Amino acid sequence: MRNIKKMKKKMKKKEKFRLVQKIGAITRKKRMRNMIFVVLIIMCGLAFRIGWIQFKMGNKLQHMAHLQQTLEREFNPKRGTIYDATGEKILAVSASVESITVNPVNISSENKEKVARKLSELFELDYEKVSKRSSIETIAKKVDKSKTDELRIWLDENNITTGVNIDVDTKRYYPYNSLAAQIIGFCGSDNQGLMGIEAKYDSELKGQNGSIVKLTDAKGGNLDEGEEYVKAINGNDLILSIDATIQGIAEKYLEEACIDNVCTDGGNIVIMDPNNGDILAMAGYPTYNLNDPYVPMD
Repeated sequence: MRNIKKMKKKMKKKEKFRLVQKIGAITRKKRMRNMIFVVLIIMCGLAFRIGWIQFKMGNKLQHMAHLQQTLEREFNPKRGTIYDATGEKILAVSASVESITVNPVNISSENKEKVARKLSELFELDYEKVSKRSSIETIAKKVDKSKTDELRIWLDENNITTGVNIDVDTKRYYPYNSLAAQIIGFCGSDNQGLMGIEAKYDSELKGQNGSIVKLTDAKGGNLDEGEEYVKAINGNDLILSIDATIQGIAEKYLEEACIDNVCTDGGNIVIMDPNNGDILAMAGYPTYNLNDPYVPMD
């Protein structure tokens, strides 16, 4: 009887052990299924994210990478010339000047302070600009060629071949100073027309900017991949109905009349060709110098 009881106890223990093993096996399988399910969800999420980046945001990211990896310097075209009715007298013209930019990261550490001091000496600027970590910094715009030639000679003497850029630019010039000032108007520092004919026909006169594009590394330094040069397209010329000689006479006598009669509010004269209605002169007083429009005339 005792042996039978012992055997029954052993069998119960074995059954309990087998039951525990089965429960453990089921638990492990369930865990594995759960882990596989979680991994599948993560993989699907990653695949969706990769697809979203590749197809939905691909163009945007490519454009951002292009902007980060390229250095573009733009330069202005020659603005169209404005002539009087004869087509011989120039009322507004663009003269060739140059602009100076620097790439601080492309200037060696031993030359940085030397370059900064020379630029500050030539153009009366803060030499700290060259020490900046930006990829490109504008130093001076619309500089006379005599100044840039002096800079070229200095760079050559000091064997500095990278980091300082001298680009072609244009500056608006008005040969007759205040003649037809209210009609012609003037341009801002970026060659955009601000008043008069310069503003009214800005889209015709301004042309299209040119550019120089270089590939750069992560620090903004130039890569030896050459450069892409896009030529500027000059603006169109304009011929006005204004006759410079008649305009000059009208302005002269208008000024005399306003001064003699103490016309504190100034005055205006319009001269028209009765045969076709062309405006030959349109004078106003007081006036201003187109080459220095923000300084009052004596």
